[in-house]
Amino acid sequence: MNLDTLLDFAVERYPNHIALVQDQKSYTYVQLQKEVEKVAASLQRLGIQKQERVAVILKNRIENVMVYWALQKLGAIYTPLNHRLSTKEVEYCVNDAEAKAVVYELASQRAVLGANFTEKPILIGVEDNDGVDISYPELVDRSPGSYEKPSLDENDISIMLYTSGTTGRPKGVPRTHRNEYASAMAHIVQNQYQLWESTLGVMPLYHTMGVRSMLSMAFLNGKFALLPDFDSGDALEIVHREKISSLYLIPTLYHDMLTHPDFHNYDLSSLEKIGYAGAAMTTALVNQCVELLKPKVFVNHYGSTEVYTFTICPDVSKKPGSAGKPGLHQNIRVVKADPDGNSTADDIVGKEEVGEIIANLDSIEAFKGYWNRPDATSKAIRDGWYFTGDIGLIDEDGDLFVVGRVDDMIISGGENIHPLEVEDCLTQHPKVLEATVIGEQDDRWGQIVSAYIVSKGEAVTAQELDEFCKNYPNMSNFKRPRKYTFVKEIPKSPVGKILRRKLREGDFEALHNQSEPVNQ
Repeated sequence: MNLDTLLDFAVERYPNHIALVQDQKSYTYVQLQKEVEKVAASLQRLGIQKQERVAVILKNRIENVMVYWALQKLGAIYTPLNHRLSTKEVEYCVNDAEAKAVVYELASQRAVLGANFTEKPILIGVEDNDGVDISYPELVDRSPGSYEKPSLDENDISIMLYTSGTTGRPKGVPRTHRNEYASAMAHIVQNQYQLWESTLGVMPLYHTMGVRSMLSMAFLNGKFALLPDFDSGDALEIVHREKISSLYLIPTLYHDMLTHPDFHNYDLSSLEKIGYAGAAMTTALVNQCVELLKPKVFVNHYGSTEVYTFTICPDVSKKPGSAGKPGLHQNIRVVKADPDGNSTADDIVGKEEVGEIIANLDSIEAFKGYWNRPDATSKAIRDGWYFTGDIGLIDEDGDLFVVGRVDDMIISGGENIHPLEVEDCLTQHPKVLEATVIGEQDDRWGQIVSAYIVSKGEAVTAQELDEFCKNYPNMSNFKRPRKYTFVKEIPKSPVGKILRRKLREGDFEALHNQSEPVNQ
């Protein structure tokens, strides 16, 4: 089963249902199909052939979706990149993928035109600007109309996503039609979606969460409402206007929507299903989601680009912080954590014991290895298991709790401290909006716990927070932060992941140079 066939089935099933919305423009399924076929015919005329890579550096906009489906029809490989990448990063990824064409817009134009490509790709601009070989409107308006449909196989590569590169050079993750089909179907089942669902298309299409939302809507003849630039007010307006039934977002976006000053002015009664992934959600935010959104379904999805699903917690409100049990196509283990990569799949730790989380690569959702990176593949894939680099524990009920990254673990006075448990405590304080902790080098302790705090506007002191930690249940004394820095905001990636390295490097804006040590 390939993705092009599934789109054809959806169009035949409900041709006049709304498939795509952006601002005041909408497409039914049959209208989407017609434009996709025009774009596919034009791309084929430009020389795009089966399994060739096309780099797409666009925001979540109609043209991005159309190009995605056009490439599926041609059997070419949709290779989306973050539109915020620098010139050198775009240059690296396009050269690494050996992309035949690059599709870009004004937001990514400077990076594309400034890059030094090994072989010049065809440059396709959404707008007809300097440097483009052909514009998107020309792909549609001057299309030959028909194209020669290649023979497609479910084991052909459908998409290549690039990892964020937080641990070095970005890595290409090739995923087959079979991988993508299975992941989308798992997403539908695990989030309890139904026919004619609708969702907000704000998670970027260069990220697995964005692609999964788009595909699941297509399979269900649902509505995908695009939001190219996230703004919490705009997001609330779309949910209200389009009667959105489900959301699948990172915690940061829920936080921003729920704290919008006009939140209560929007009718969100159509919204019944919410899910999150990409980062941990604090207990305080879980409670806020339950109170303000009153979801019938509240899911925590834990996975990765490489293997879409690791685990699913189907009812977050009953067990905040839990990543749940293995997904539909998966099983996992927790093994001895070794930053040097010497642990094996058989080094299984006991219940309630912290270790590295690994996932079985027999999953139909799992990739086979990185693009042109045998070194990275051999490090991540061992004994038929994917070593995630995340650390966690399995409790007595068999539920997984993710507590951080192997590289983020703090060792203070010989004790292991996991940032998430300290952060979860700090965010329970009524004056704290966000909290992130890192390990800071210390001559005596090796490392100390250093906390970075964004307050809710009301002044809070290190002494107040220290006293709060002292009285917090299950917070051991050695885990309490020894230093507090009050900052304007916590540095994050475009998809909301906390960039602890920026805190370590001093790349943040402190408030009035406030950095307060506390005595312990």
